[in-house]
Amino acid sequence: MHYRKTLLLLFTLLFLAGCAATAPQRGTGDLGVIIERATGSIQVVETTRRTRLGQITGLGDLSHASLNYSRDARYAYVFGRDGGLTKVDMLEMRIVKRVMQSGNSIGGAISQDGRYIAAANYTPGGVKIFDTETLDLVADISSIDQAGKPSKVIGLVDAPGNRFVFSLFEAGEIWVADIRAPSKPVVTKFQNIGKEPYDAMITADGRYYLAGLFGEDGLALLDLWNMEAGVKRVLNGYGKGEQKLPVYKMPHLEGWAATGNELLVPAVGRHEVLVIDQDKWAEVGRIPVHGQPVFVVARPDNRHVWVNFAFPDSDTVQVIDVSSRTIIKTLKPGKAVMHMEFTPRGEQIWVSARDENWVSIYDTETFEKIGELPADKPSGIFFTHRAHRTGL
Repeated sequence: MHYRKTLLLLFTLLFLAGCAATAPQRGTGDLGVIIERATGSIQVVETTRRTRLGQITGLGDLSHASLNYSRDARYAYVFGRDGGLTKVDMLEMRIVKRVMQSGNSIGGAISQDGRYIAAANYTPGGVKIFDTETLDLVADISSIDQAGKPSKVIGLVDAPGNRFVFSLFEAGEIWVADIRAPSKPVVTKFQNIGKEPYDAMITADGRYYLAGLFGEDGLALLDLWNMEAGVKRVLNGYGKGEQKLPVYKMPHLEGWAATGNELLVPAVGRHEVLVIDQDKWAEVGRIPVHGQPVFVVARPDNRHVWVNFAFPDSDTVQVIDVSSRTIIKTLKPGKAVMHMEFTPRGEQIWVSARDENWVSIYDTETFEKIGELPADKPSGIFFTHRAHRTGL
C-alpha cells in the first residue's frame, strides 16, 4: 500500500511538473501582441523587460488585422482580412481554435461581460457573434438596408449594457444591437446618418459613438444615453471651400485622442489635427502637422498626443503638447510606421515600422529610443490593458 501511494505521489509530481513546463504561471498584465502581417503570425511580448516571449503562426491573412482580449487577458481573439477568427492562448503559445466566419473581416469587439465576441464583415457584410469560450456561432446579424442591399460593416465597438454598435458603409446607417438575449439580438437602426461612414469610435465612458464620414465633411454622433434624440451631425463642412488633398490612407478613429473635455481628431485628406470641444461638439482649433494623420493617440495622462502619418510621410511621428497645441517633437522611427501603443501607464510607447522589420520603443518623457525588437513586417501592436477598456 505504501509503495502504491509513493508511485501515485511520484506520478502526480511529474504531471504537475509537465503542466508547469507547458504553461508557466505568470500574470498577463504586461503582455501584448505584435501583428506580423506578411507571414500570418503574431509575436507575444512583455513590456516589463521589453522582450519577445514567442511566436504563433498559422493565423492567415493579417494584412488588416486587429484583436480583442478576453476578460482575464489570457486569450487574444485575432480578426484576419481573410475572414478568419482565431483564439490564441498567450501563455501556452498556441492556437486554441480558428473559424473561417466570412470572406473578409476588418475587426470586432468583445461584449461588456466578456462572454461574446463579435466580428464586423465586409464580405458578405453583417455581424457574427460567437461564444468566447467555444467560438460557437450565437447570432448572425445581416446588414441589409431597407432597399434590400447589403452593406459593409465598419466601426464595430462594444457598449455598456451588453450592446454592440456599428455602422453600414453603403447604407449610411448606425445600428445598435442589444445582446442581453444573445440568440435573439434586438437591433435599433438609425438611417440617413451621412454618406459613407468609414470608421467609428466610442468615448471611454461608453456614452458617445462617433462615425467619420468619407463621402462628406463631418461626423455622425449618437448619444447612447439618449438614443431617442437620434443621430446628430457635428462638424458639418469643416473643410468647405478648401482644396482637398488626395487621401492616401484613411485615418483610424479608434485612436482618437480624448484629452479631458477635448478630442483631437485626424482630418481626412488634410495636414491637420482637429480639436473638438466634447461639451458643444464643435471645432475649437486646428493643429498643423507633418502630413495626413492616421492615428492620433493620447498618452494615458493626456499631456501629450502622438501622431503618425499616411504615405509619403509615413516615416515620421510627431508629438503634440495638449496644453499649448504645438508640436514639441518630431521623430523618424523608420519607413512605414503603422501603429503606436502605450504601455498601461504611458512611460513607454511602442512604434511599428513595417518596412524596417522592427518595433522601436521610446521613453515618452525624454523621447529617447530605449529598445528595439525585430519583427516580420509588423503592423498592429496591442497590449493587454485593452481588455479592461470600453471600445478596445
